[in-house]
Amino acid sequence: MRLPLLLCVSVCLCAAPGSGAGADQSCTDLRQFYTGKGFTLAGVPQSEISGEHLRMCSQGPTCCTSTMEENLAGLTTRETEGLIREAGRSLQAAFNALHRSFDTYFTELHSQSERSLQDALSPLGPLYSQNTRLYGDLYADLRQYYRGSALNLDETLSEFWSRLLERTFKTSTPAEVSLSEDYLECVAKQQETLRPFGDIPRDMKSKVIRAFVTARSFVQGLIVSGEVVKKVSQVSLSLECTKALMKLIYCPHCRGMASVKPCSNYCSNVMKGCLANQADLDPEWQNLIDTMIQVVSSFSTEPSLDVVLSSIPARIYEAVHYQQQNTDTFTAKVYQMCGTPGTGEPGTGSPVVHEQRRKSSSLTALEYKPSPTAGLRLEMQVSDLSSKLREMRQYWTQLPMALCSKLAAGGANQDKCWNGITKARYLPEVMGDGLANQINNPEVELDITKPDMTIRQQIMQLKIMSNRLKNALDGNDVDFQDTSDDISGSGSGMCVGGQCSRSRPGLYAYSPDNNRVRGAATSQSHVCSLTFLFPLVILLLQR
Repeated sequence: MRLPLLLCVSVCLCAAPGSGAGADQSCTDLRQFYTGKGFTLAGVPQSEISGEHLRMCSQGPTCCTSTMEENLAGLTTRETEGLIREAGRSLQAAFNALHRSFDTYFTELHSQSERSLQDALSPLGPLYSQNTRLYGDLYADLRQYYRGSALNLDETLSEFWSRLLERTFKTSTPAEVSLSEDYLECVAKQQETLRPFGDIPRDMKSKVIRAFVTARSFVQGLIVSGEVVKKVSQVSLSLECTKALMKLIYCPHCRGMASVKPCSNYCSNVMKGCLANQADLDPEWQNLIDTMIQVVSSFSTEPSLDVVLSSIPARIYEAVHYQQQNTDTFTAKVYQMCGTPGTGEPGTGSPVVHEQRRKSSSLTALEYKPSPTAGLRLEMQVSDLSSKLREMRQYWTQLPMALCSKLAAGGANQDKCWNGITKARYLPEVMGDGLANQINNPEVELDITKPDMTIRQQIMQLKIMSNRLKNALDGNDVDFQDTSDDISGSGSGMCVGGQCSRSRPGLYAYSPDNNRVRGAATSQSHVCSLTFLFPLVILLLQR
């Protein structure tokens, strides 16, 4: 009995080392994966080695050396940054598509309105045929304003009505009466006080300004949103994020668990930690999107955008009709203010004007009737813009989940997924969104007191653009001048051929970094500030 027992023990002892050697798993799969990622096999082990050297993966048996761990960590960072940029490009493309859609719609409205000038104003006779440039210049100015020109729209429209008054007065005056440039200038100055066109210029001005201010601001909001996405998507991931990504994505390969996908909650914590600063965009991002949706809704509020643009020729015709109906009364007041033409004496003469001439050129009132198809197209435009903008509202908080959808295991495999150490359930809770909520993130170590400054600057950009859009909703003429020095300390400006302009650039080259509303209140505020500071300076000097 003793001999068989000894033989059995001997066999077992002899078999033990062999079975231990057989337990050392081959690294063939990892070697193929590693070379497939573009790395060489130099120094790559044939079978598992001890993992005490690992700094990111857990220190168990492994197929990865320190160099391999560093290479794969760099690779996973580049791949993840690539996914973030790809998602950003998709969102940018969506903003560009919205921009093209609205720009096409608006410019077509503008062009159709301009083309209808001849049909609407041809009954004016010489007042139209001899002054086509005056009307054409109005549309050109409106187009330039929409494109971002530094025009003051209020002044532009006032100038148009003053010039039109000159022409109508000149047309209604007999040819033998000489009207000097000074006299016509005096006539033009009566536009605001004598109101020869009734309330039409004032009413049309408020509606046109509101339409163009909101349209231009909306387009600018789309451009700014796309630029913010572009800049934020290019922000590099931190070193701590690199370590967490390596542990999430490629450490399973080092452990021989290449087929085991990360647990979804584990992936969420890693991505929420890596994109914590980006998630802080969310409040101002949603605010901007919501404000743009409000602007879009305002396009269909009466008077709708299409009605305002399409009715411009009819409103001009209506104004001239009103002036001709009241030409005697107006001419008498002009003679009182500017004198009889050729005499220079105010208050003299009589407007024997030319009752017959007025009657012969009298006009019938023209009623503008909006096109039903135009209203339907605007309704479709508003609906499409609003729905697509709503889809973008939660982009920054949904980005971690979007990335994990490509990496993590499905819901049914949460007990058989990679939890950072082995194949088992992930127990820690999922963190909230944003930097402040990552203080207890078990996967990514973050200093929540040190936010990313590039992203903070973009948050400010979103806030500024939201304020501009709110001003536009109130009908305020918004100045898009580049004042990026106020935000980042180094203005970008717009430079072409070495020439750098600090005035408002064109629409496609905006760098919107501050909010300024045109008007007298700006200059008054500077005066008030100086008035306040002057006594303070004197007091300090006396001390």
